[in-house]
Amino acid sequence: MSETTLALLAIALLQALSAFFAGSETALTAVSRPVMHQLEQDGSRRARLVNRLLDSRDRLIGSLLLGNNLVNILASSLATGALVGMFGDAGIAYATAGMTVIIVIFGEVLPKTYAIYHANRVALLVAVPVTAVVLVLTPFVRAVEMVVRLTFRLCGASYAGSVSLEASMMELKGAIEVHAGEEEVREERRMLRSILELNDVEVGDVMTHRRNVITLDSNQPAADILDQVVNSPYTRIPLWKDDPDNIIGVIHAKDMLRAVRGLAADIDKLDVAELAVPPWFIPDSTTLQEQLQAFRQRREHFALVVDEYGSLMGVVTLEDILEEIVGDIADEHDVAVAGVRPQSDGSYIVDGSVTIRDLNRQFEWRLPDDEAATVAGLVLHEARRIPDVGQIFRFYGFRFEIARRQRNQITALRVTPPGEDGAPAE
Repeated sequence: MSETTLALLAIALLQALSAFFAGSETALTAVSRPVMHQLEQDGSRRARLVNRLLDSRDRLIGSLLLGNNLVNILASSLATGALVGMFGDAGIAYATAGMTVIIVIFGEVLPKTYAIYHANRVALLVAVPVTAVVLVLTPFVRAVEMVVRLTFRLCGASYAGSVSLEASMMELKGAIEVHAGEEEVREERRMLRSILELNDVEVGDVMTHRRNVITLDSNQPAADILDQVVNSPYTRIPLWKDDPDNIIGVIHAKDMLRAVRGLAADIDKLDVAELAVPPWFIPDSTTLQEQLQAFRQRREHFALVVDEYGSLMGVVTLEDILEEIVGDIADEHDVAVAGVRPQSDGSYIVDGSVTIRDLNRQFEWRLPDDEAATVAGLVLHEARRIPDVGQIFRFYGFRFEIARRQRNQITALRVTPPGEDGAPAE
């Protein structure tokens, strides 16, 4: 076998190694960490190797780059030597042009293109040989790392930093939004987005406002209180004395019915205040994440929300927080509240009390809820005045028309969202 033939075979082998290094680098860089983590939990040894490689990413990249450059340089040297022997000095130009085309197409573009579209499959396939390469080249990579660290230090730049919690949360949110156009996972996407936002939402945004809270006057006759409890759609009702803001406890319907049964027909002897459990007050600035943990620790489902002055603002329940994640949970005792009514022209008649978060979650809108909790509050904040019925405003690509107003309160609006192409509503 001639020297030229041996050189060509060696170049082909080196280019195969170059494709291996390039494809492995792309696959292991683009691989899905959640998928690999789940496969490892399911017992996949290759997935475990992939995760170990990704844990030392700098060593992994260093080894692959070192190996790739070594084989490319060696292949180019062999090609130059062979072609110089055949064509003289002109062989240098032939070798440069030929190896550039071969390396770019077969050593870089082709393997990287395949790897980027099949990252998980390729990563599992190359996990074992790449682990062996990293072990062999680790001493050389460490030497390179020392030079790199020294260079960074001389330039005053940081070599590496830990990933912050904020960056991790942003990555999770971004992963969810990547699938924004897939209708098949729309409900799952809503729930995942809501879970990640629990620490950004306060109980004041999801509570039942005090004007909609049913409370009981402890000074009423026991029979009247019993009638109100039975006719109420709620099982836990705040109990006040002398002043509606003076909440002395929370009465549970089951406790009251159990006591009534024990007294037989003598309901007047029933001491409602004695049956009530002590009220649990929480500040309106408590986040849903904190409140969910508090509910679990205290094994309670009901809390009274107060402002910074201690005034009652409303009540929040475990169901309110769960509804933020999974959407409205209706049962046979819930009071139906008309909130959003779709219109034939693509607009919606929305009650002013409907929260912006509910609208964003239901229709995947992007209305800001930093300055206002309800859609009426958003219009008031942006308009900087109390609008009249029939007035039209355009904010954030939406069209808001005041449909009804009661005194200084906006009770209904016609909301027209942007078009499907993102164009502002007409």
